[in-house]
Amino acid sequence: MKEKLEQLEINANSLIVNAKSLKELEDVRLKMLGKKGELTSVLRGMASLSSEERPKVGQMVNDLRSRIEEKLSDAENIFANEALNRKLEEEALDITLPGKSRLLGHKHPITLTIESLSEIFLGMGYQIAEGPDIELDRNNFELLNIPKGHPARDVQDTFYIDDDIVLRTHTSPVQVRVMQSQSLPIRVICPGRVYRSDTADATHSPVFHQLEGLVVDKGITMGDLIGTLQTVAAKIFGENTKVRLRPHHFQFTEPSAEVDVTCWECGGKGCRVCKNEGFVEILGAGMVNPRVLQMSGIDPEVYSGFAFGLGIERIASCKYNIDSLKPLFENDIRFLSQF
Repeated sequence: MKEKLEQLEINANSLIVNAKSLKELEDVRLKMLGKKGELTSVLRGMASLSSEERPKVGQMVNDLRSRIEEKLSDAENIFANEALNRKLEEEALDITLPGKSRLLGHKHPITLTIESLSEIFLGMGYQIAEGPDIELDRNNFELLNIPKGHPARDVQDTFYIDDDIVLRTHTSPVQVRVMQSQSLPIRVICPGRVYRSDTADATHSPVFHQLEGLVVDKGITMGDLIGTLQTVAAKIFGENTKVRLRPHHFQFTEPSAEVDVTCWECGGKGCRVCKNEGFVEILGAGMVNPRVLQMSGIDPEVYSGFAFGLGIERIASCKYNIDSLKPLFENDIRFLSQF
């Protein structure tokens, strides 16, 4: 029996050494150690042995099983390491190669302009107020002293959802909401997107952005408005910028004015940007119409205020020397990457 076991071990070692793959090693395992394997056959033949021989032969069989399993395990590890090395060679990563750069986005010039303007006003003690793009006709017009049938409604070419709901034509409805909901005094700016039925061209768009401001308190005068506009203009266009007011008419302010600033290109000397006038119009402003205050529940005998509104695209075009509105809405990365 001992000689037979020694021969089995020699055969097993030879088969393991000559195995070319993990599958062949598994075949060796089944051939030697499986239920129908050669070691199992030896164990079944132990019935013919005497009671003294059985323990000795059983021990030899178990020892042989352990040695074969150990050699199989060592061979499997060798195959596994070889497979890993081949995989590493085939899938090698050359860390000396330059990485792939990822293009980072840029803030849109409209966003940059809103942020810079907001920072100026926040530094002056204003708060930022927001409202819905879809607005009640009452808030968008009537509470701003623009009743139904008024010519100003035609000028603004409104998008009507139905008779009572519109896409807001300005951010002034936010001022109405603030006056109706916040306690006095009020000092807010209202930046946001607005909509008018305009044909898109170099200077017009059916969607654009405004920033409006509102101050309501006791003793507010036109002088406060002019001082505010002068401060803001100097921060936007430079310390030497001067403000000029021209009489105008807005239904929700009285008195009203168009506001010009000295041309940032020529400093007021006259050039193609300002059409040789030395000044460029940038916004409209005025003292809040007492009727507007009264319709929002504010006593015009006690309180007064001023309001102003400017086009964000207008300021962005001035600030970044953009000569057409179209690039601001085309999302061309070549244009946006400049900012």
